[in-house]
Formats: sequence, C-alpha cells, structure tokens
Amino acid sequence: MDITGILKVKGQTQQVSEKFKKREIVVTDNSSQYPQHISFQLTQDKCSIIDNYNVGDEIKVHFNLRGREWTSPQGETKYFNSLEAWRIEGNASAVASNNSGAGMNDVAATFTAASQEDDLPF
Repeated sequence: MDITGILKVKGQTQQVSEKFKKREIVVTDNSSQYPQHISFQLTQDKCSIIDNYNVGDEIKVHFNLRGREWTSPQGETKYFNSLEAWRIEGNASAVASNNSGAGMNDVAATFTAASQEDDLPF
C-alpha cells in the first residue's frame, strides 16, 4: 500500500529496548475534502529512511498494515493496528540538495550553459 502527502511530523528515534527502536512520522493527506493526518511507524533499520526529508516536503510512503491481538491480565482482549512504513519516496530535487549540498538550480544552470555553446541546429 502507499499514500502521498505532506510530511507534517518527523519524530525522533526512540530506543524501546536493547533490540528494538522505532520512529513516528505523520503525513497529511489532502486528497479528500477533509485533510487526514496519518501516523506511520518506522522500525529498526528503517528509522533512518526519513532523514533526507524535511517537514513540509511532499512524500510517498509505502507501508504495511499490521494488526495485533493483546489480552490484558484481567482477560480482556483488545486489538491494535499500526501502519509500518518500509519505503519513502519524495521530490528528487529536495533529496538531491539534502544529499549533495548542491541544488537542482545549479544542475539546470550547468545544463543551460552547455546547451547554449552547442552548434547543433535543433
């Protein structure tokens, strides 16, 4: 499953136990009449896949729907759902500028300058 929206919240990684860590993000989906603020969970080695994105960036989140059953000490059974993100895609120019320090404008300027020096008739 996937959804595209605006990154609203980028939480910090939390070390829950010696072997488990998680991170929460919230994406705002504006595709319907009323905006939906959807919480996703990143776990283990996936916690860092959001590092190259900033709040306000448009991203596409690929996720799995997870469901769990829990029984309390009193014998009451409850069910919990979570959206576990496993891949994030975004605006290539935003990621490129975050990764290299050079913006897409520099690339466009270089391309335009090279094109103007070309002797091709088209």
